[in-house]
Formats: sequence, C-alpha cells, structure tokens
Amino acid sequence: MGAEAPKRDAAAAAMDAASSAMAGTPDLLSTRLLAALPVGVALLDADLRRTYANEAFLRLTDFDSAAATRTAAQVLADGETRELVVGPPEARVRMRLQRLDPEPPTSPEAGTPLSAVPEAVPRASGPAATAVAGAAGAAAAAGTAAAAGAMVLVVALLDAGSAPSTDERPDADVREADAHVADEHPAGERAAGGRGEPVAEAHPRGANLSRADRDGTVGRAGGPTEAGAGTGAETALGTGELPEPLPSSEAERLARRRLAMLTSAGERIGTTLDTDTTCSELARFTVPGLADLATVDILPPGVPEHRVGVPLGTLRLLRAAVAGRPELHQQLATLAHPGESVRHREGSLVARSLLAGKPIVLDLAATGVDGREGEEAAPISDPATLAVYAAAGVSSVVAVPLAARGHLIGALTLARAAASTDTTGEAYSEEDLALIEDLAGRAALSIDNARRYMRSQGIALELQRALLAEPASPHPNMEIACRYLPSGSSSVVGGDWYESVRLPFGRTLLVIGDVMGHGVEAAVDMSTYRSMLRYVAVMDLPPHRILRQLDAMISENEASRPATCLLALVDPPRNRVTFASAGHLPPALVGPSGATELVPVPSGPPLGTGVGGYQQLVRELAPGAVLLLYTDGLVERRHEDIDASLERLARLPLPAAGDLDDLLDAVLHSSTPSEAEDDIALLAARVRPRA
Repeated sequence: MGAEAPKRDAAAAAMDAASSAMAGTPDLLSTRLLAALPVGVALLDADLRRTYANEAFLRLTDFDSAAATRTAAQVLADGETRELVVGPPEARVRMRLQRLDPEPPTSPEAGTPLSAVPEAVPRASGPAATAVAGAAGAAAAAGTAAAAGAMVLVVALLDAGSAPSTDERPDADVREADAHVADEHPAGERAAGGRGEPVAEAHPRGANLSRADRDGTVGRAGGPTEAGAGTGAETALGTGELPEPLPSSEAERLARRRLAMLTSAGERIGTTLDTDTTCSELARFTVPGLADLATVDILPPGVPEHRVGVPLGTLRLLRAAVAGRPELHQQLATLAHPGESVRHREGSLVARSLLAGKPIVLDLAATGVDGREGEEAAPISDPATLAVYAAAGVSSVVAVPLAARGHLIGALTLARAAASTDTTGEAYSEEDLALIEDLAGRAALSIDNARRYMRSQGIALELQRALLAEPASPHPNMEIACRYLPSGSSSVVGGDWYESVRLPFGRTLLVIGDVMGHGVEAAVDMSTYRSMLRYVAVMDLPPHRILRQLDAMISENEASRPATCLLALVDPPRNRVTFASAGHLPPALVGPSGATELVPVPSGPPLGTGVGGYQQLVRELAPGAVLLLYTDGLVERRHEDIDASLERLARLPLPAAGDLDDLLDAVLHSSTPSEAEDDIALLAARVRPRA
C-alpha cells in the first residue's frame, strides 16, 4: 500500500486538474494544459459522442469499453462520479467518469439513482453491441440531464507499470475486428441502440484531429475504421482515427527526466545567499548528468549592470566555479581558478552566446580541436581550456547565458566527452538545450538574489563600521581595547555601540549600549544616541543623572527605539569607579589574580521610556584590575537561561595582566561567538600604573 500511495496521489491531482480545466469553456490555455497532462482526457456529449480527446487518452483506449460505455451512461443519468479499471492485465487502465453540468441542478429530478438504471436491455450480438444497448437504457434514464446539455468527463490513467504500446494489435487484426462489428451493424445505422439513425462519418488514418473534433468524432487508437462502420466502444469513445502514432513513451520519458532534474536543481542550487556557494552548486549539479566538465563565470562585483545582448567588449568575467569528473581533476588545475578573471574574446563561443542571449553549441568533432571554421576567430581561444578539452576527449560544448531580471549575470559552459560513460557521449540535442536553458534561468535567479543580498548587507555593514568609530582618546592614565563582532544571522547590522568621553581631573566616562532591533535604522539610532551622550557628558553630571537626561531627550521622539546603556565613570586619582545602568547587563571586574566578578549594578528602565529612576553604584578599583563592559550577544543563548549564561562568564579565568587584546580574545574564545544570535560589542579598560 505504501508504494501505491504516491502514484494514486499524483493520479488524483492530474484528474482534478483535468476536471478544473474542462469545467468551463476550454480556451487556449486550458487546451494546452489538457494536452500536457500525463493522463488521458476526453469529453462526451449527452449522446455519448466524444467532442474532445487529448493524445494520452487516444493511446490508452484500445480496449473493449463495454463497461466504460455503461458507466458513462450511469454517470450522465445520476450525476455521481465513478471509477473503474478496464483493459488486459498487462495494460490496465483506471478511469474516472464525472458529469459536467452547464448549470447546477435545480431540482431532485435532475438525476436518477443508480438503482434505477436498467441492468438488462435488448441487445444485438457481440460485446460491443452489449455495451451500446446498456448505454442506451441508462441514457434513457438520464432524461433531464441530457436535455440540459450535461456532458461526461472521462479521465484515463495507466494502472500498470508500463504504457500500452500502439503496436500491440496489428492493423490487420484491428481491421478484422472492425469488419466483424460492421457486419453486425451495417453502415447508416446508429450503434447506440440500433434504431437506424445515421452514424457520424469516420475519418481515415492520418485525418486531421482538429477536423475530427469539429465533427464531434475522434478515432480510436489501434487501426483504421471504414466509413459507416461503428462499434460500441466507438459510440462511447469516438469514431474518428488518430494521426500517425508519435513516440509518446520517449516524449514522456524526456518530460519526466526534465521535471525530475529541475526539481532536484531547486533543492540543491541556491541553498544559501552566498554567491560563490550558489555558483559551485550549479557547476556540481551539472556534472556528470549533463556534462563532464562545467565552468561558471560571472560579472565581477562592482561592475555596472550589463544587459543581455550587449557585447562584452573588454569586460572580463570572474571565474566562480569549476567542476569535472574525478579523472579530470588533474587537468582542471590548469584552468582559471575561482576568483581569477577570464577573458572571452569577441567571436568566442561564450561571447557569441551572451550576445545572442541563447545557448550556442559547438561540435568540436566536426570543426576541429579549436572549433575554428575557416578564417573565423576560434570559439575556444584559451590554450589551457583547449588542452583540457583535448585530454578529456570533449566532442561537444555548449555556452548558456546566465541572466535574471533582464540583466546579465554570467555564463555557464558545459563540455561533453565522446566516450563518457556518465553522459550520452553525443552532441547536445534540442531536448538537452531546453533543459539546460531552464536550469540556467533558475540558477541565474538564485545567483542574482545572492548578489543583491550580499551587496545590501555590505553597504549596511560599511555604514555601521563608519558610525561605530573607535572610542575617543581617553586620558593617558587609561588603557582601552574594544572589539565588535556582527552576528552570523540574516541581519548583520545591529545597534551595539561603545564610547569613551574624556572628563576633567583625569576622569574618563566609559559607555556601552545596545539599541533594540537590527538593520540600518538601528545603526542610525545608535549614532544619534551616541551624539546625545557626548553632548550630555560634557556637563560633568553623575552617571545616573546623565542617563536621566538621555532618557528624557530620547523619549521626546516617539519613533526612537529603546536602548540599554551602561555608564562607568572611572576616577584613577581616587581608585574608584561609579556605575549606572539603564537596563543593561552587569559589568565584569577582573581582579589581578584573574578572578571575574559581576558587579550588581542597580538596573533602571531602558532609555526612551521616559520613566527615569536610575541609581548609581560606587566601587573601589584595585590596581591592575580590568573593567569589562559587553552587550548581550556575548552571553545570551537561545536554549540557556540568562542567569546561567552570566554565571558561565563569571567562572572564566581571564588574564588581567598583559595586553588587553589578549583578554578580549580569551573572552570571545570561551563564549563561542559562532553560536551568538546577536552582535557582540566589548570594551575593556585598565588604569595605567603610576610612574
């Protein structure tokens, strides 16, 4: 049962698509949709004559359709959708029959229960006549439905593992069977009941299908029918004839292969928003299924947008990815590596493809090792590339533009060896080119998305770095080190900041803050608050009053974002430090022995709330002690309580002596910044010993 479930789900989806497409008046779009469906679709009128059939249906209807005819009449009569399985065991066909009403039924009398359908009616000899007679009896019970113009939608799907071949019944056998039925039902008699009405004219082999549709008659696959001859199956399923059989099984195989590869490409290409990774995924995906060697070249960063169809001129592309079969890895070392520039001269295969805006195939087996034809420029002008192609026995090369949103992204070049066991070894066919072009279009969109993302993130990060300048020069009696690490999340721009303000009498105000949120807006607010702080700090107020002033100024603007802030006023002549906090995490004090202590500073509300109520705390600052200020990205983890995170920081043995940059490195190493979900800002300060 488990293996059958996906197949039946796909069949139901295809059947529902056919029902939706045929529910109204079929237009060009719905007709193309029906023609492309992997199931057979036919439409029967109230007299059980077929008015439409797609090719898949005509390939699947070479069987005794007595049951289908009887079921169609029943569906037309009572409006209930039915399913049945018909055909020989090796090619069984599952069918679903559904009535289509031009308007919803207005009364219960519009249909007849299934139990009211006659089970036996007078019939002529032969199984086909039996079906016709049964259909006639059920059609008589349809009454109102037929008068209202109701129709029957028939959807057929192969129930076995392989499709029935159009050559299973020789034409001679078909003609013999049709002649046998014609003897039982002379020309000019209507098969659906034998009442003598004229039957629609049959079409000979090769008749135009659209003409048959206009006449309301479409033929049965399997063999020709003579004019005037009819069978019960043809009454329910049509009386015309197919054009010459097409290699449908091969077309379906190619369609399934194309769909499967594009689906796989969607899962394996563009898994990240990194341009290099996306290009590598594209190159690796094409080898070995489509090529033995693949290269991806893109426009270099910073180059203005280049439209498709415009010559490259002197513009060089950037080699983004190379992939090849394992036995070619040694030769690939001679090609341009990712990150190196590549020149595609005018007249080369890639340049011609980019100019034309479509794939161009080069048959090296016919044109020679360099692809040169007469006096034309060599399509493959790079000696290293030619050497690799010669070593690999490449016989066919195709260059495909990578374009998205009307702009050129780069080029994909695929090469196929003649004696390859992984590919067909043949030149690229039209089906291959259609698949490659679809693949290139999807990959180009992923590459363009990655480039746009990286460009916007780069601009935002540069903006933040410009705003987050180094702290102002402290007093000579203070030693300061700082560090900033953006998070690895999708928003690498945050509102973390630090600052130092030089005050009279050898004092220095150390500041660290965190504007809530991420993005350029948070960085701009951070710059604004930083300017406000400098303005207020020069008033030489105590730390808690500085916070009070900042809170009042920020709260005046309703659009301002709240922010946490921690102030530490270091007074070296008195060996003390005064703290005040606006909702920020407690500072750490690293003693000369390396022990770390978290200072319990009273925490007030964040800046911008307008509440105020800040308090200060004064602590003694031992000689050689290091003051460490930080933002929440250093300690906060998604699956860890904040108190546990702070305890982990307090247990760290940190080197108070030595360079402060070494202390910051030790802090970051112990806190695993790769797991951080927010930006990390650090500020370490130490009083210099007196001379």
